[in-house]
Amino acid sequence: MTGTTTPYGAGAAPAPGSGHAASPRLIGLVLALVAALYVVAPAMNTAVAPLVHTDLGVTARGNAVAQITGACLAIGVLVATGRAGDLKGRRTVLTASLGTLCLASLVLAASPHPAVYVLGRIAVAAALAAVFVSCLAFMTTVSLPGRIRRIMGGWLAAMSAGFVLAVNLAPHAAALTGWRPTAALMAAAAGAALLLVRRLLPEAGPLAPRELPDRVRTLCQAGCAVALAAALQLAPLWGWQDLRVGALLTAAVLAGAAARFRALRHTERSRARAVPGAVRTGALVAGLVLGFTQVVLTMAVPALVTDVGLPARAAAFVLSAFGAGGAAACLLLRHRPVPPLAGASLGLPLAALGLALLHALVDHASHALAGGFAVVTLVGFGTMLAAAPQMARYLAAVPRHHLGVHAALLPAAILVGTAAAQALPYTSALGPLPLPGEARELLWVGTIVVAAAALALGRPVVALVVAVTSVLQYVMVDADTSRPMSVVVALCVGAVAGAVAWSRREQSERLNRTRETAAALQRAVLHPIPDRLGGLRLAGLYRPATAGTAIGGDFLEALDTPYGTRVLIGDVRGKGLQAVQTVTDLLGCFRSRAHETEDLGEVAACLDRQVRRAAAARGDEELFATALLLQHSGRDLQAVNCGHLAPLEVGPDRARELPVPAVLPLGFGLLDAAGTVRPHRVALAPGSTLLTHTDGLSEARNSTGEFYPLAQRLSAAGPGTPDGLVRHLDDDVRDWTHHLADDIAVIALGPH
Repeated sequence: MTGTTTPYGAGAAPAPGSGHAASPRLIGLVLALVAALYVVAPAMNTAVAPLVHTDLGVTARGNAVAQITGACLAIGVLVATGRAGDLKGRRTVLTASLGTLCLASLVLAASPHPAVYVLGRIAVAAALAAVFVSCLAFMTTVSLPGRIRRIMGGWLAAMSAGFVLAVNLAPHAAALTGWRPTAALMAAAAGAALLLVRRLLPEAGPLAPRELPDRVRTLCQAGCAVALAAALQLAPLWGWQDLRVGALLTAAVLAGAAARFRALRHTERSRARAVPGAVRTGALVAGLVLGFTQVVLTMAVPALVTDVGLPARAAAFVLSAFGAGGAAACLLLRHRPVPPLAGASLGLPLAALGLALLHALVDHASHALAGGFAVVTLVGFGTMLAAAPQMARYLAAVPRHHLGVHAALLPAAILVGTAAAQALPYTSALGPLPLPGEARELLWVGTIVVAAAALALGRPVVALVVAVTSVLQYVMVDADTSRPMSVVVALCVGAVAGAVAWSRREQSERLNRTRETAAALQRAVLHPIPDRLGGLRLAGLYRPATAGTAIGGDFLEALDTPYGTRVLIGDVRGKGLQAVQTVTDLLGCFRSRAHETEDLGEVAACLDRQVRRAAAARGDEELFATALLLQHSGRDLQAVNCGHLAPLEVGPDRARELPVPAVLPLGFGLLDAAGTVRPHRVALAPGSTLLTHTDGLSEARNSTGEFYPLAQRLSAAGPGTPDGLVRHLDDDVRDWTHHLADDIAVIALGPH
């Protein structure tokens, strides 16, 4: 894909004044830098809080008002800004959000009164939410769905690195410059980001102004999130028995019930265009766990580190390890495909193990700094390993025309998870730093939440192991090591770990045996397409829709016969074992008849009779198969098309469909009735490549439901060699779609 390609194949508009379109890599870098403001601002607010209290008289209650109101307002802003980007264009909304952030930061820096400062904090929080969701939607809009995993991995890694720098550098910046220059620095950063966006980024839209699938449902979901976040944060301040908290919780429940009711009333057509429920739930749970874990660590780590006599800067260093671990997990996701189930099954137990091990900091002061950094790194790695694949899968599945409003789910879930953590004892916005014993309780609560998330996202056995191991570790940490009971507990922990390791080994061995069997079956039924055969250079590709099945309903073969090089490609109606059996029968028939039958039309008639025999034997009157047969001898190329897609000629200038007349598919019994069909002579221009394929390639859809524009993508790729053309299609179609819905078979051929 070239640097000017959008998900729809159209060229991206050049940025004003740049003279050329920005490359996807440059766009991703700029958006990562801009979105990093979202993680830098909370660290700066925490660092300047004591200075603002001394200089301006802003109390803890004022900070609590700013924090709670800003978080609740941010959720509504996320949805509104995301929808505005869908209608007005991503770049337009992003520049407006950055301008608002710049002005709000200037107001914050020049605040003459505590009330103005609180209002400025609220405005900055809302503007930061608008910037973040605009960057997230922009990044996803200019990326093909199949590439979102890699791009999201790099983007989140950059965000995590920004968290590490902000946590360590913000206290020093505030101490050196004061709180007003620090706020002004945020305004300067927002202004620089505004200039950068206007200079370098193209306008990703405006998109077609379509109505939301259900506007009322979207508003109910946003209202539920806002009311829930407000209730969770205000409950520790007002008390859970306060009528206002009860009213907010009731409003959240009613709004959620209304959204669910609207979802159940959707038509089948609307459901087909919506994000699958499992994908949406996975992203929601991942965001909740991420926000919850961050708050628990933010409150517990400083209490544990300072209790062993280390300074506050050491606590910031240990806390920043969460970002370091998250960056490592995201880089792993960028370079290796990590399925969401595997990420949750591995990452969440690691995060729970890290939360449990943090208790050792209290008793081992000599290793508090290095050990704390290592353990918090483990928590960050496990949390992001579980969350990032869920987020990437969700963004890849979102329809492009409603991307902005759907993308708001991820940061909104993180905010609600943050609010849920602040509803716990010792984490209230007005509460002081928890004591070491209270910090331990927070960590155990965090472990329970992670175990619950493992039950929702991973395998139930993983959640059970996490819970049992955590309980045993709790007993072991609190036990007196001189008592025999501690030895029993240690042995139990080792036994559980050994059982898990043995179970994983057994599963790995079974999986390896299954893969070997599938590979052997594929080699036995589908022979590899040779690089050279007769006077042709060839390349083949076979991708079953279901990973690990090896064979589907598509088939392909190339043989060197006494009558020339003969090629077969086709697609059997149906799926499953019956389709595989039909494929096996057809390929066996073709391999036999291709060497014994001179006329290519008679070979097609034999295949037709084979399908009819299979249909009669199975009692399936609707069984049929499409097929395209090619024969190359000398310079002569002939084709028989039995209801299949016409081949494409890929030349230096463009790709075009060759006019090959088609008869009915195999199995209708009309080839013998009308006489043997005559092969059609195909004229292939010099320097061109002939491409044959099944409908799984041309009908691959992106998340918006658009078909893969095969001829357009081939024209952009140019002719090339058959092998290069097939490799380009293999990569490009997986970038276009986030999952394959049908098998894909491709054969490309050209003269020596």
